[in-house]
Amino acid sequence: MNDTAIEGDDYQPHLVEQKRNQFVMVSGCSGSGKSTLLAELARRGFQTYAEPGRQIVKEQLHVGGDALPWLNPAKFVDFVISRAMHQMVTAARSDRVAFFDRGIVDAVAALERVSLPAPPHLKNVIEKYRYNAKVFLSPPWPEIFRNDAERRHSFDEAVGEFNDLERAYARRGYECVLLPKVDVSARAEFVLNLLAC
Repeated sequence: MNDTAIEGDDYQPHLVEQKRNQFVMVSGCSGSGKSTLLAELARRGFQTYAEPGRQIVKEQLHVGGDALPWLNPAKFVDFVISRAMHQMVTAARSDRVAFFDRGIVDAVAALERVSLPAPPHLKNVIEKYRYNAKVFLSPPWPEIFRNDAERRHSFDEAVGEFNDLERAYARRGYECVLLPKVDVSARAEFVLNLLAC
């Protein structure tokens, strides 16, 4: 059966372009409190989406797959972009503000970091799947940085990644807003005040 022929199908990618202002990106340095901030925003009733890259790594480790950044970076990035697009399409079903922990630009920056060619459709993805113009970047925070099964890189590598991300978002016309190094409640207030939520 053809999915597009199903009546009432609410999977509508075209809605993403109409609702980009409600998609708020939280990106930045690995291990700098992004996921903690998203958990606080979820606790306050906001719609949140987990980091696609960490989801993919967990799934691939679980099934013994090779779409991992240290084994097959191009395949990993393709999976991440697909998951990020799916998250945005899902969020577009409502008119509520949604917060995302990393996304499409992060995946593109990862390709650029390892000098891999971008797939041909990526330009369309970047143009059609945009976030709110304000992107919140969490700066390097050595006091809270930790490694784990999905985060295998060093703090210095995380800092390099942060610098690349800041440039990648700015190049694509986003306004980068640095998150303050404060407790999670104050961080959430900072974000919500700037967005007038």
